[in-house]
Amino acid sequence: MDVFLQELADILEIDKVEPGDVLADFEDWDSLSVLSAIAMIDGRYHVSVSSQEIKRTETAQDLFDLIQKKLAK
Repeated sequence: MDVFLQELADILEIDKVEPGDVLADFEDWDSLSVLSAIAMIDGRYHVSVSSQEIKRTETAQDLFDLIQKKLAK
């Protein structure tokens, strides 16, 4: 999960993201960040997530859990 959180921090251009951080609270969490997250998830984890699925997640942990759920299928 540490690598995921660091990559998310890179997308948001901040130093650190914690699992409980609310994504909508980040100033740079916008449609471009969502697209960057989709690309990162596809490239690193080889799973597809939609922007709608991401919008239904609240925290960084929720987003990570979504990826894990898709990997388990």
